[in-house]
Amino acid sequence: MADAIVRPESRWHQPLAITPRHQFVPRWWVPREHDGMWVYELRNGADDDEAWMDTAYDDNLSVITRVGPHHADHATPGTVVPETWPTSSSTLPRLVVKLYQHASITDGSRVLVTCGSGYGTALACRRLGDQQVTSIDVDPYLIEAARARLAETGHRPQMEVCDVTGELPGAFDRIISTVSVPAIPASWLKALSPGGRMVTTLSYTGLLIVADKTADGGALGKVAPESAGFMNIRHGDDYPPAPDDTDLWNTARTAEGDSVTTGRYPVMRVNSTWDVRSTLELTVPGIKHRMETAEDGTRTAYMLHEDGSWARAAAPAARDLPTIPQGGPRRLWDELDRIRTWLVIDGDLPISGAAVRIDPDGTCHFERSGWSATINAR
Repeated sequence: MADAIVRPESRWHQPLAITPRHQFVPRWWVPREHDGMWVYELRNGADDDEAWMDTAYDDNLSVITRVGPHHADHATPGTVVPETWPTSSSTLPRLVVKLYQHASITDGSRVLVTCGSGYGTALACRRLGDQQVTSIDVDPYLIEAARARLAETGHRPQMEVCDVTGELPGAFDRIISTVSVPAIPASWLKALSPGGRMVTTLSYTGLLIVADKTADGGALGKVAPESAGFMNIRHGDDYPPAPDDTDLWNTARTAEGDSVTTGRYPVMRVNSTWDVRSTLELTVPGIKHRMETAEDGTRTAYMLHEDGSWARAAAPAARDLPTIPQGGPRRLWDELDRIRTWLVIDGDLPISGAAVRIDPDGTCHFERSGWSATINAR
């Protein structure tokens, strides 16, 4: 696995090669389809060594350890959980190392990382030594379990139960978050030492932000060339219940619409992109997406927003242009097609490689080639 991720001379090769990831994921959840619905089924490593090793040392696999409030450690064999949001995992090793490389960690760096299973913390400890690593999580059990598993592998870093958006337990040269935040927390800028670097992703986007603290207490950086996605932060045992938008989804499925047009492009699975999805999220934050394919091949995409806007785009086949009814105060599909036209004309979108400026309060400004966008502090 180490050879597949980095070259042998990389300082991350030995941590990858000698850190036993399987010890951090003795049980895990696997999504599967059951009676037309997606559920999570428990897997126990001790019951199938081969599957355990294959799962743990797949460098491209994030291993889900918690869904909703259900941690795999506490579930009994045969447990199946109805579809819900995953709430913790062991991030795929390739991505953990990529974030650490973007952080430009030096031998003397004091590093804050997010905990989860504890595997990423173990890699940082192997590279730097326990005394330079602090690992945090909002979940007391995750800290307890990770502390025990880290001790089994010979590591005793500082471990704290802490909301990553709140006050942080110390001052750090690097802050690396493997959970997504809706905006940059001002507490990160306070905790970063002069010239310190943060690496994180923004919620509902594929944007990987790398930024260095500046003398005014803010930070300057860029959007990294590759995309990344993590679970969103949570502030308690689970994510809060989603608002009931059943009526609006039904409207999007059946209403005739205030306007009906023919799209410029075939139906797109927006959630499978990162540049289009990220640009749309910065332009009109909070759009929800769904996609359906009927038995006859008809592809239908839905978009809706909490302000009551909705769009439905249906086409008989993948390459056909869709018919698009839309309603509400905004034309959501028009916003999407405007972004896709930009991509066709320029060959990329300005969010890719955009400059990032972060104010001391966490307000985040993006700019490239005359385009700009802002995520306000929260």
